[in-house]
Amino acid sequence: MFSMNLLEKIKLQKEPDKAPPPPPPPEVPVYWIETSEAVSYRCEFETQGHLSVKILDDSRPVLRRVADSFVNKFFPSGYPYSVNEGYLRYTQFRALQHFTSAALSVLSTQSLLFAAGLRPTPAQATVVSWVLKDGMQHMGKLICSNLGARMDSEPKRWRILADVLYDLGTGLEVLSPLYYSVWKLATFEVNGMAVVAARATRLPIYSSFAKEGNLSDLFAKGEAISTVFNVLGIGLGIQLASTICSSIQGKMVVGPLLSVVHVYCVIEEMRATPVNTLNPQRTAMLVADFIKTGKVSSPADLRYKEDLLFPGRLIEDAGNVKVGKSFRKVFKPSKLDELKQIFPDEKFLLNPGKKSVDMVLEHSATGEDALRRWLVAGYAADMEKSFHVPTSTALEEAYEKMNDVFGPFISELQAKGWHTDRFLDGTGSRFAW
Repeated sequence: MFSMNLLEKIKLQKEPDKAPPPPPPPEVPVYWIETSEAVSYRCEFETQGHLSVKILDDSRPVLRRVADSFVNKFFPSGYPYSVNEGYLRYTQFRALQHFTSAALSVLSTQSLLFAAGLRPTPAQATVVSWVLKDGMQHMGKLICSNLGARMDSEPKRWRILADVLYDLGTGLEVLSPLYYSVWKLATFEVNGMAVVAARATRLPIYSSFAKEGNLSDLFAKGEAISTVFNVLGIGLGIQLASTICSSIQGKMVVGPLLSVVHVYCVIEEMRATPVNTLNPQRTAMLVADFIKTGKVSSPADLRYKEDLLFPGRLIEDAGNVKVGKSFRKVFKPSKLDELKQIFPDEKFLLNPGKKSVDMVLEHSATGEDALRRWLVAGYAADMEKSFHVPTSTALEEAYEKMNDVFGPFISELQAKGWHTDRFLDGTGSRFAW
């Protein structure tokens, strides 16, 4: 054994040192060329996996480059395919709305400063007044915060109301040199309510345009457009404040004109917005169209048909359904058992009256449950009108007919982009067994 170990050592000493392994070949960069609308891009993956994009050739005209740059800065990525119908019109009127709003703000601020400076009181009293201003504004926010559920149900209506309140507060600010006590008590409370309503309705409105889950991109680009036109509006306001609006008489002429344009722009914005959640008005319109034509309307189809100021009106073709009453005011014990037998295992109850049909939902009811009850009411009203059958018989036959058509109806609704998983009634009046 000793001789074998010795021979192995001698053999190892005689072997030459092995050469180091050759270095690995350099990595060939992975790149490709993309061409899109007269622009060639070189796309390459860097060492850390990041994608690098460089422009190789751009044969677009200068005006086209400027237009594309504007779209990239102020419109969501992938526009117009990444947003729902109506976004361009909404953006146009939103820009004009912020332009007029900023100009009004300059005029009202000038009047406030003028009113505070003219008061025959010490400086400490003026400071107290501005502190009181903030307090009244916060109180207005607290008053409006209790209406959040109603804003979810009718975001368009409350967005218009927010701007009407804003213009009302601005008008009081413009008149503050004449009626300082009114300004101190009312103006900023109104403005606080307007701020809450505007902010609370912003998310459901943006969500209605988000086609590819790009809500953050929509929000960011929308705020960018608002900023640009706010700056332009401030410039106009400064120009007006130093010329024709330097007096209270000039403000009383120009201010109402700017307010009219401001409110008109907000109304057109809301008319262009295809809100795709179910509330009482939109549900009734969907059911009425389906019963009359057999077709399902999309959010874009209904947007110009909505009543933005009085959404609670009854729709005869949908059964004159009314929601919002509490359970104890709608149903009598003597009639409750009969209605439960007509609608077994359902999360809604109907109570037909002389002029309308009262409906109440369970706490766990979804948008599909609301659609089921509306279809029953619509079919029952149509049968009573056409065949003059008793109410109880009409409800039973309408319930059977609803079960026959509901599957295809709900599938078509979802295909058109409607959110059927929730129903926003805005009242919170529901029941539980």
